[in-house]
Amino acid sequence: MEFGTLEREILLDAAPEIVFDVVSRPEHIRMWWSDDASFEPAPGAVGELVWGDRAGVERIAVVDVDPPRRFAFRWIAPAGRLPDAGNSLLVTFELEPSGNGTILRLTESGWREKGWEAAVLEETFHDHERGWDMFLPRLQGYAPSVVAR
Repeated sequence: MEFGTLEREILLDAAPEIVFDVVSRPEHIRMWWSDDASFEPAPGAVGELVWGDRAGVERIAVVDVDPPRRFAFRWIAPAGRLPDAGNSLLVTFELEPSGNGTILRLTESGWREKGWEAAVLEETFHDHERGWDMFLPRLQGYAPSVVAR
């Protein structure tokens, strides 16, 4: 199996504007993904995602903000370094209207560029697959409960 790009696609029962807020605003991300999040949803912004009582902390760098179509950020950089194009994974949420809902396409890329040995690459890739397979259904359940602002 090649570990170049992790991709998922789900249908959400919410308008693209709502889904965009749910994947790009910390107050919503806390409801379906990380236990805490702090960043501005603006290109170039740097912040963090936190799991548990700061047991897991990942710095993120926002790359692309195109409401209500696309939100992208970089994460999983070496300890003490800001995520950038040469040292991190890129997560992109692409949103497409579909009837009264939204098709969300998640892409996580940059795996081969990390330079990990094969076993670490495979283990981390599968860990992220399991993670997205757990968190995306939470997103699917949460998004319809959000009222447009």
